[in-house]
Amino acid sequence: MRVLVDAHLPKHLSGFLTAHEIESKQTLNLPKKNATPDYEIIRFADAENRIVISKDSDFLDNYILDTSPINCFLFQLETSMIET
Repeated sequence: MRVLVDAHLPKHLSGFLTAHEIESKQTLNLPKKNATPDYEIIRFADAENRIVISKDSDFLDNYILDTSPINCFLFQLETSMIET
């Protein structure tokens, strides 16, 4: 499995995945680092057959509209309210 961890997630996630035998790169490894636009991240991930791991819903929107990136894993965090 090959993944590309987006800038919106902690950079140590890529190291954790690598330590668990998942070939991982983080957007910091790209030429424009975390300033890499989404379309370049998608192009890179598709060219290297990587799964984009992100919490940025723009990747899901792009997938729905253009079926790209080919593979995407989207984190969606939900908050719960605690009543007192």
